[in-house]
Amino acid sequence: MSFNLLVAVSLIYVAFLFGVAAFAERRTQRVGGGWLRTPLVYTLSLSVYCTAWTFYGAVGYAARSGLEFITIYLGPTLVFTGWWLLLRKLVRVGRSQRITSIADMISSRYGKSNGLGVLVTILAVIGTTPYIALQLQSVTLSFGVFANPDSEFWDPANPASTGLLVAFGLAVFTIIFGTRNLNSSERHHGVVMAIAVEAVVKLLALLSVGIFVVWGLADGPADMLTRIDNSQIAGWEIQPSRWAGLIFTSAAAILCLPRMFQVIVVENDDEAHLASASWAFPLYLCLMSLFVVPIAVIGLEQMPEGANPDLFVLTLPLKEEWHGLAMFAFLGGFSSATSMVIVAALALATMVSNHVVMPLYLRRHKEGAVVSGDVRAVVLQARRFAIIAVLLFGYLYYRFSGGSAALASIGLISFVGVSQVLPALLGGLFWRGGTRAGAAAGLITGFTVWAYTLFLPSFGPSGPIGSQIIENGLFGFHWLRPQALFGVEGMDPLIHTLFWSIMLNTVAYCWVSIISFPTPLERLQGAQVVNVFEHTLGARGWTRGSAEAEDLLMMAQRILGSSEAQALFHAEASRQGKVGYLPDTTPEFLDLLERELSASVGAATAHAMVGQIAGSSSILVEDLIRVADEAQQILEYSNQLETQSAELERTARQLREANLKLTELSIQKDAFLSQISHELRTPMTSIRAFSEILREGGMTAEETGRFAGIIHDEAIRLTRLLDDLLELSVLENAQVSLSIGPARLVDMIDRAIAATGEMIEIRADGAMRIIRDRAREEVSLITDSDRLTQVFINLIGNARKYCDADVPVLKIRVRQSGGRLVVDFIDNGSGIPARSQDIIFEKFSRLSDQSAAGGAGLGLAICREIMTRLGGGIEYLPGQGGAAFRVSVPLAEARGLVAAAS
Repeated sequence: MSFNLLVAVSLIYVAFLFGVAAFAERRTQRVGGGWLRTPLVYTLSLSVYCTAWTFYGAVGYAARSGLEFITIYLGPTLVFTGWWLLLRKLVRVGRSQRITSIADMISSRYGKSNGLGVLVTILAVIGTTPYIALQLQSVTLSFGVFANPDSEFWDPANPASTGLLVAFGLAVFTIIFGTRNLNSSERHHGVVMAIAVEAVVKLLALLSVGIFVVWGLADGPADMLTRIDNSQIAGWEIQPSRWAGLIFTSAAAILCLPRMFQVIVVENDDEAHLASASWAFPLYLCLMSLFVVPIAVIGLEQMPEGANPDLFVLTLPLKEEWHGLAMFAFLGGFSSATSMVIVAALALATMVSNHVVMPLYLRRHKEGAVVSGDVRAVVLQARRFAIIAVLLFGYLYYRFSGGSAALASIGLISFVGVSQVLPALLGGLFWRGGTRAGAAAGLITGFTVWAYTLFLPSFGPSGPIGSQIIENGLFGFHWLRPQALFGVEGMDPLIHTLFWSIMLNTVAYCWVSIISFPTPLERLQGAQVVNVFEHTLGARGWTRGSAEAEDLLMMAQRILGSSEAQALFHAEASRQGKVGYLPDTTPEFLDLLERELSASVGAATAHAMVGQIAGSSSILVEDLIRVADEAQQILEYSNQLETQSAELERTARQLREANLKLTELSIQKDAFLSQISHELRTPMTSIRAFSEILREGGMTAEETGRFAGIIHDEAIRLTRLLDDLLELSVLENAQVSLSIGPARLVDMIDRAIAATGEMIEIRADGAMRIIRDRAREEVSLITDSDRLTQVFINLIGNARKYCDADVPVLKIRVRQSGGRLVVDFIDNGSGIPARSQDIIFEKFSRLSDQSAAGGAGLGLAICREIMTRLGGGIEYLPGQGGAAFRVSVPLAEARGLVAAAS
C-alpha cells in the first residue's frame, strides 16, 4: 500500500474530526448541546482510557504474558461497577467546588493550597509525558508497517521525524478546540464529541480484525478455541501477587490519570450519567478485549519468528492482502493514540496554567488582580504554550529513548507513578483529619520511591542509575537496592515498587496528618468535601465588607469577560434587593465569586485573586473547628437560623437603604428648590434691570443692542429651564406623544455629537476625543429618533462637562446582548462615587456644585423617563474605570440589522 495514500487518509480522518468538533462546539453554543450531553457520549468519552497501548499492546501483552492483559481492564471494571459511589462523590465535589483538574481537586481539598497543586502538576507531567511518548511511538510504528523503505517521506533510520509531525498536528488540534475560550464550566464539548467518535472507530476496527481472524483465518469459534488450547498462551500460570497488583494499579489509574479525571469529573454534565456508565463502560472494555487472545494466537502461528506481536492487528490483514481492513485497523490505532494525547495535553495544560503560570503572574503583578490587562488572555496563552511544551517533551522523550524496551513498558510504569495521588485523594474524600502537610509528605515519599525503584532503573544500566547502584544500593547500602528495597528480594519489580511506594506514601500521609494541625480553611474544605452529600457549609471564610464591589467587578471582568461578570454581579445585586451592578460584598457572594473564578483559573489561584482584594479571613479558629465538627442535626438547625438571619438582615438592609435614599432625596429636593429659585430669579432680575435701563432711553444704538441681547439670552435661559421642568412633568404623567418611525442609529449618534459640540464651549485643555465604530452603528430602528437623540445628547454633554481626565476620551460601544440593542457611553474620568450611583437618575439629584457646569440637574431624570417610554432602559455601569452609562433598546423594536454587535 502506498505510504502517501496512508498519509492522505490520515489527514482526511483528522479533518473529519475537526468537523465533528466544530459541529459540536457550534451546536452547544446555539442550543445548549441536547443529545451531545447524553450518557452515551459521556460513556464513549471514557474510552480515552483505551490508548494505543491497549489497542496494539494488549495483543502483544497476551502473546508474551497470557491472560495477564485482562488485569488492565478488570481494575476499571471493578471501579465502575463496585465503586461508582466513589465516582459519584468525586463528580459531586467537582461540581460543587468547580474543580478543573486532579491537581485542583487536591489543592482545593487541602485548604486551596497552590503548593500542593504545583506538586501534583509536576508529578502528573513526569508520569504522563513518557506515556505520551508511547503513543507517538505506536503511531510511528504503525506508519512503518505500511511504509516503503524507498519512500521519500519515510526514513527507516530515523522514524522519529514522523512522530514530530504527529505531535505537531495533535498540538494544533488541541489548541484550536481546547483553548478557543475560557469556559466558565471548563468543559470542551467539541473535543469530547471527537473523542466519542474515535471511541466508535477504534472499537469497530478491533472487532473487525477479530472477526476476520476468527472466521477468516480460522474456521470459526470452535476451531479458534482448539488453537488457543494448543498455543503457548494456554500454558500461562497466574501469579497471584502480580495479578492483584496489576488490578489495583489499573483501578488507581482510572481515578488518578489526569486524562481520566478530566473526562470523568471535569467534562461531566450530569451526575446521573455515571449510572449508565457503570455498566456501559465495562461493556465497552469487554468488547475491546473480546478478540485480543484470538489475534495473538493466530499471529504467533502465522507470523514469522521475531515479528513484533504488538503489531499483529496490522500485520495479519496485510499478510492476507486485506488492505482496506488494515487501513481501518490503522485508523483505530491512530484514534486510540490521538484521543489519549489530546485529552492528556489538555488536562496537563490546565494544571500548568492554573497552578504554575497564574500564581507566578500574580506574584509578579503585586498591584493585585485589578491591574489593567486581560487575565483571560494570559490564561489562554499559558495553556497553549503548555500544550506545545507537553507534546514537545513527549516527542523528545521518544526521540532520545529511541523506542527502547523502557519505552515499550512505560505504560505500567506510568500507571504506578500517577497512582501516588491515590492516598491523598481517597483520604481527602473520606477523612476530615487529612492535612496539607500530610498530603505533601505522602506525595513526595511515594513519588520518590517510584522514581528510585522503577522509573529510573527502567532505562537500564546505562541510564541515570548505573549498574553499581542497582547491584549494591545507594551509597553502598545493600538494603537500598532499587529492586530489593529494605532487603526484600524475589518480588516482581513492578509489584515491589507498587507495594513500597503506596505503603510508605499512605504511612507518611496518615502520620504527618495526625501530628500536624490543619488550618481553619483546611478544616472548612475538609468538611465540605467529606460531607458533600449531607450539607453545604456555605461561605464562612471571608469577612463582611472587606472588599469593594467595584474592584471585584473589574477583576472578574478580566477573567470571566464583561458580559458574564456583569450578569453575575447584577444577579447578586437583584437577589439582595439592590439596583445596579454592585452587590454587598457578603461572605456568601465572595464565596460564589471565588467558585466562578475557580472554573477558569483553578481553586487556589481564584482564592488568591479574591484574597488580594478582600483580604484574609479573620474568623476565629474555634468557630471553624466547631462548624466542621458539629453533628448533622446541629448543622441543619444552624443553616435554618442562618437563613432566617440572612432574611432579616436583608430586610433591615433594604430599609436602611430606603431610609438613606429618602434622606438624600429630601436634601436634594431642598437643594433643588433653592437652586430653581436661584435659576429663576437670576435671569428675571437681569431681564427686569436691563428693561428698566432701556425704558429710561438716552443710550446709543450699540448699547441698546447689547442690552437687548442680554435680555434675549436670559429669556432663552429661563425658557430652557421651564421647558425641562415641563418636559419632566409630561413624561412622568405619561402625557408625552411619541413620534415612532424608522431611524438609523449612526445618524442619531452623529446628530448628538454635533449638537453637543455646538452647545458646549471647547474645553481649555482641548476637545474630548470620541472613539466609536461606525460599522457597528449601522442599525435601523423603529423608535422616536428625536427623543433617543435627546438622550444621547445629554450623555455626551455630561461627559464633555464632567470628565476630569487630562486627555478626555469618550468610548461609544454598540453591541447585542440578551435580545436587546445596547449602547455604552464610557469616559476615562474618575467616574461617579459608589454612594451616589443609586440617586443620579432622581429628579432632585445634583452631584456637583451648580457653578461648575450650570443646569438644574434634570438631564438624567428626563433620560430615564424617555427610555421608559421607548421600552428601553438607562443605567449606570460601574467597574469601567470612569463614568459609564448603558442605554438599551429591545431588539424587537429593531429592523434591518446590518451589522450585529458582538
